[in-house]
Amino acid sequence: MSDSVTLGTGGSAFEKFKKSRFFGVVTLLVLTALCWVLFKILSPKNFGTGKLMTDYLQTSIQYAVGGCGFYFIVVMGLFDFSIGANIVLSSLVGVLLSRSLGYFGLIFGCLMCGALIGAFNGFFYSKLRIPSMIVTVGLMLILESVANYVVTLDKSGFPGKLTSANILAFNHAPWNYVVAFSAFLLMVFLLRFTRIGTYCNAIGSNEYVAKNMGINVERYKFTGFILLHFFVGIMALLTVSYGKGMLAVTGMTSMDRNFRPLMGTFFGIAFKKFGCPVTAIVIGEFIITMIFNGLVALNVPTTINDFVTGAVLLAIVTLTNRGVKGSVVK
Repeated sequence: MSDSVTLGTGGSAFEKFKKSRFFGVVTLLVLTALCWVLFKILSPKNFGTGKLMTDYLQTSIQYAVGGCGFYFIVVMGLFDFSIGANIVLSSLVGVLLSRSLGYFGLIFGCLMCGALIGAFNGFFYSKLRIPSMIVTVGLMLILESVANYVVTLDKSGFPGKLTSANILAFNHAPWNYVVAFSAFLLMVFLLRFTRIGTYCNAIGSNEYVAKNMGINVERYKFTGFILLHFFVGIMALLTVSYGKGMLAVTGMTSMDRNFRPLMGTFFGIAFKKFGCPVTAIVIGEFIITMIFNGLVALNVPTTINDFVTGAVLLAIVTLTNRGVKGSVVK
């Protein structure tokens, strides 16, 4: 009798451990280590050196900031195709304002342009009452056109380029890390200590029940779009600084910039049950960046690179986000 009680208690403790934040973080770190070891064995000279790992991290934190923003709407079952167009437009606005206002213009232009686009998208989504995918595809085309107009306003001779060495602090450590980790801390604060995080998760779990609880669903969806694009504005600041400029694009080409941040968001959704979505987004983006660069180090064609990256992502999310038997998948 005592043996069965002991076993039952031990099993209960293990099940509790499997649902803990510590277990989620350890799982992510193990996945990171396995990824590094695999590609280091396959390409010891071209992958995983100290300098390359630093480069991977500086690239991944940009996508992780965007992934944090994406979380607010993806967790509610929404999507936004205009992220890439916002990155381009906000970057170009920041560069344009930096010509006369220096760092203030660069920061203010990227962040405020991003937030305003979020308000714009949220307004149209709530008023038109059509699926977010359809609304944001149309808005993506509009934003790309506006970005091309902004380029014509830059009379410096180097449109879209940060030509002054005095305005490149966010191009490298430590200031790019300061900006990125400030964004991560803001995300943690919003999720843990405000109604926004609680209500976004509630709406995503069951929108009908959330409405019956008195939650203003439309208001929080609107807020979700603003927060998404505010974080995208931060991502634009890091992206344009890291690349020392931004090119305007047309023909929905900006859509390519949507998916890397979204991959990190999938990690956040998958590890939400462990209570560590922000950590999962940051480490997840680092894993995706390692996979991408590892395949490049192996001279794998781009098409195969994309295929393997997507397949690995789906496998990780599937293994870590299995629903309860009999549950409804939305």
